[in-house]
Amino acid sequence: MRKILLAAALLAAAPLSAVAAEGLSYTYVEGGWTQLQLDRNGAPSKPKLDGGYIRGSFAIAEQVHVFGAYSTVSKTTTYDLGSYDVRVKQELNQPELGIGYHMPMSDRVDFTTDIAWLRINNEAKYEADGFDTERFKEHTNAARATLGVRGKPSPRTEAWLKAGYIDGSDMDGTWTGTLGGQVNFTPTWGLVGEVQAYDEVTQFSVGVRASF
Repeated sequence: MRKILLAAALLAAAPLSAVAAEGLSYTYVEGGWTQLQLDRNGAPSKPKLDGGYIRGSFAIAEQVHVFGAYSTVSKTTTYDLGSYDVRVKQELNQPELGIGYHMPMSDRVDFTTDIAWLRINNEAKYEADGFDTERFKEHTNAARATLGVRGKPSPRTEAWLKAGYIDGSDMDGTWTGTLGGQVNFTPTWGLVGEVQAYDEVTQFSVGVRASF
């Protein structure tokens, strides 16, 4: 944290005319596979919900961009109760909208910060032969603020690291961290991977990004 604050202070004297560090684009679209792993208070069972996600970012000014994302994951478990089976499907959907700001620290590294609104929709569906289907739904609206760095270790690779805080309805405020990277096949196309963790949730994502 001290290093990040020192970097932010040094950036006050940096020129603001640069759009971004060399080779970094803040206009892109991506999508792929994602998995949500839940750690329920240290219990030995850690459910893993699989699904997909889409994400996009658009630069609206030299150092400002807006972004949005949507992910959906689910898991179905069947329980044998002897005379009949019970199928339980859990589904989590998460839309997200936000705005970000970046400042060049060097030719290859940007300091980044963003704020976002997100909504966590949780639905559980219970089905059993001969019984009516039952559904239980709940949702949480939350806000997240992060700061970090984004850079290019080499011409064909990119990495980012962010730390922040998330808080909202029906949840206690908690710290969050994100680590991600990209390998470029062409100036436009790349393979991205990311892991994000907060509270009892760890989310892994792998996808393809098109940068413009």
